[in-house]
Amino acid sequence: MISEKEILLEINNLAVSTTEKEKVQNLIKRISFKVKRNEIVGLIGESGSGKSLTSLCILGLLEKNKFNVSGQVLFNGKNILSLDENEMMRIRGSEISMIFQEPMSALNPTMKIGKQLFEIFKAHKKITFEDATKKIKKLIKKVRLDSVEDLLEKYPHQISGGQKQRVMIAMALSCGPKLLIADEPTTALDVTIQKEIIEILKDLQKSENLSILFISHDLKLVSEISDRILIMRRGKIIEQGQKNKILKSPKENYTKALLSLIINDKRRLKKLPTIDSFDNNIKQQVETKSQRKKRLKSIYSSKPILEIKNLSKFYNTSKQLFVKNKGFKALSNISIQLYRGETLGLIGESGSGKTTLSNSILKIHEFDKGEIFFHGKDISKIKKKELLEFRKSIQIVFQDPYASLNPLQNILEIISEPIKFHRICSKEKVYEKCKELLYDVGLDETFLNRYPHELSGGQRQRVCIARSISVNPEVLVCDESVSALDVSVQAMVLNLLNMLKEKYNFTYIFISHDLSVVKHMSDKVVVLYNGKIVEYEDADSLFEKPKDSYTKKLIKASI
Repeated sequence: MISEKEILLEINNLAVSTTEKEKVQNLIKRISFKVKRNEIVGLIGESGSGKSLTSLCILGLLEKNKFNVSGQVLFNGKNILSLDENEMMRIRGSEISMIFQEPMSALNPTMKIGKQLFEIFKAHKKITFEDATKKIKKLIKKVRLDSVEDLLEKYPHQISGGQKQRVMIAMALSCGPKLLIADEPTTALDVTIQKEIIEILKDLQKSENLSILFISHDLKLVSEISDRILIMRRGKIIEQGQKNKILKSPKENYTKALLSLIINDKRRLKKLPTIDSFDNNIKQQVETKSQRKKRLKSIYSSKPILEIKNLSKFYNTSKQLFVKNKGFKALSNISIQLYRGETLGLIGESGSGKTTLSNSILKIHEFDKGEIFFHGKDISKIKKKELLEFRKSIQIVFQDPYASLNPLQNILEIISEPIKFHRICSKEKVYEKCKELLYDVGLDETFLNRYPHELSGGQRQRVCIARSISVNPEVLVCDESVSALDVSVQAMVLNLLNMLKEKYNFTYIFISHDLSVVKHMSDKVVVLYNGKIVEYEDADSLFEKPKDSYTKKLIKASI
């Protein structure tokens, strides 16, 4: 039995609804949970489950004229829902703080880091500039940023994503809060940086006597940091309990499904389990070693369709236009072969050269040295008409389905545009072609008249895939194409990509920072570090027995 003194946050029968076009939508449905002092509670749920709405209720940030809120949010015995804005202003930042998902949009790009940190003290504490500076330096040390030269004089764009997130943690801790809400704080970060952020939060929880509400859609990540786990679905908390109990003996089917969606490193599944397949008791099919060996022998017995030889790319950072004495090598002597029907995985941290390599292959960027041959033709010598044909043959699926679709066009216009441009079929058959493509990606004809904002993240990514395959390409470059999606939606999109590969004999270059996803999808894997290939090996062999210390570090961080 938990005593009242132990409880920092208590939510009782919290309900949130909104009225649109005279229709009431229940967004959060009478949820209840507690967070004890010095405890880390993980809140798991997919997009639309109500996780972020719950955090906004705790901070008193929901607009009262748009949302109907009932129930209790008790913080230190006070009901936050009954406090006025002035009282809430005193609590926010000083007693309850938040780390947001995207540090680049949360930090002011026009203000130096030091000034932004000082503004927090200025807003909440009566403190001199000298005392604030001392406290800021202590905070910088606590979040392991003391090695960054002149950090306080830098602007956000001058530091890495991981460093920005640490600055956000320092800002959240500046006034000594009792509760820290971390809303997807590692989603956009590399696997090694994710691990560092988790370690920092765990250390700070102990040293600062913090309670943390850690919100994520990644069950694997939440299990690394939390004492207790809450599972949220469609506005309800369907299961909660101690971490080990939830992980070892979950009661709800949805929780069991989420656990089964964590990709198994020991088996090579033909299809990833989804929530639907779990509900319908569909058995998982495994590709045996002999089946895999036979499939790979068939792929690698032919000539490569794409060959990269000694590719190098140099970026000039000199301010003088014709002076090439400053800069860095983004790629250094890269040599790779890509075979028809192969999925080539490309892994490495931010700045390793993954995107530069894909842009060079797509002929978006010119390269300084080396050669790229597509079906034996040097792409650097391709003329204008040939370039259009080449671009049609190699297409890309981007990371962010929100940003890569035109919000002013409906789905029919989005998919039909490349079909019309490349004259894939007659004008009379364009609609039928678009309808066929939507069925290929698991959507129906009714979606053609919808706009991107009317679709979920997974549906948008399916539209992006339909657009990419509309011109009958040979090669698809999937650049972090599932990293912005929920884990169950990821599984569906990965299954879709493999189904399309089998149906149309596509060849994939699969770029990701999620190693378990790369292992599941890939036949061979290229590991990039500082623009160089440190390993290029069969996927199973590389993950079982990595040779390079950097690969070992990546794999260790992802376990």
